[in-house]
Amino acid sequence: MYLSTISRPKPAAGPGETGRRRRGAVSANVFALGTVSMVTDISSEMVTAILPLYLIIGLQLSPAAYGAVDGAYTGATVLLGLVGGYLADRVRRRKAVAGVGYGLSAVAKLGFLAAGGSVAAIGLAVTADRAGKGLRSAPRDALITLSTPPAQLGRAFGVHRTMDGVGAFIGPLVALAVLAVAGQQYDAVFVTSFCVAAFGVLILVLFVRDHRGPVPQAGSLSPRQAAGLLRIAGVRRAMIAAALLGLATIGDGFVYLLLRHRENMADVWFPLLAVGTSLSYLLLATPMGALADRVGRLPVTLGGYGALILVYLMLLGPVGGWPLVVAVLVLYGIFYAATNGVLMALAAPLMPERLRTTGLALVQTCQAVAYVGSSVFFGAAWQFWGPTAACVFAVLAGGVAIVATAILLFGINRPTATVEATS
Repeated sequence: MYLSTISRPKPAAGPGETGRRRRGAVSANVFALGTVSMVTDISSEMVTAILPLYLIIGLQLSPAAYGAVDGAYTGATVLLGLVGGYLADRVRRRKAVAGVGYGLSAVAKLGFLAAGGSVAAIGLAVTADRAGKGLRSAPRDALITLSTPPAQLGRAFGVHRTMDGVGAFIGPLVALAVLAVAGQQYDAVFVTSFCVAAFGVLILVLFVRDHRGPVPQAGSLSPRQAAGLLRIAGVRRAMIAAALLGLATIGDGFVYLLLRHRENMADVWFPLLAVGTSLSYLLLATPMGALADRVGRLPVTLGGYGALILVYLMLLGPVGGWPLVVAVLVLYGIFYAATNGVLMALAAPLMPERLRTTGLALVQTCQAVAYVGSSVFFGAAWQFWGPTAACVFAVLAGGVAIVATAILLFGINRPTATVEATS
């Protein structure tokens, strides 16, 4: 069980949770958070499933321009992710901060209505949507860790990510249904997406319980104390590893566009590529989380990035047709199942409970900043040197990231005293 001995916060008494909870079960709070994520992901994936095709085909963006937009899509999480993480730890209102993030993403869906065909306006709407994601992600993940015994973190994140994957699976299908009913009018997708996102916020308000802990004394959590996280060796290593892994990730849109480019795929099938990945992801997220608790979170994470390298290699290889499409989507789902929640479960016990949200935000921010650079570089490489050269660069980056992460985090779960950031 990776890292479970580093810090052992008391599990929160979430709704329906008892000291005699069966091994393997997750708390009602984790299930409620998973439901919120599932509904929110239906809303988000309705938009993201059609956005790459809309920008590349509809608005005739170049691969380099799309890379910049895709980088902004994740890069917008950086600043608000850090602010939201620190604020949630300081005021002990993780649910409230997460709620603001979910609400911002919901309102951003209406921004697509006002954007029309303006790339700049679409970029602003995308930025607002991802800023909301940045604001909510660390408080949400911190609530999961504080509602779960350390030895079961992998399983809890796996269940949460499975429910998240269900939403990602349903979202593109809902988008296709809405487009069919509305006569291919994208505005109908944006309106429906907003309504679904608003319902997710309502579920958060009604069913998710906060984990506030003891009320802090005034000024007890200063920026200087938060910066003390950087003095913890394990946290620094996790941040560097997250950045390296972010450099190895090119983004869903590029993977699907590469498949479309290789197979001359009809546009009508494009949104279904995300459905295939989501199906693989939701089926494997919980088993991967449980496996990580048994054999170690680092090996599972590295195995997931190994699956990502295989995706890049298959896009370079001679195999084509439906075997290529199925293999890429299955491997891409394995990549997400083995890394998305497992990386947070790996990093969380390195951090003291009172700075858990800030610490997770730091790790997520390092990964997001690196992802921005990766998306921009991959798009430029595709445009100037071609998709084959771009994929070769991605394979090399992935190999370096796996080796460096293994070196950085090997043995990091050795028993130590509970870590605390110093003032």
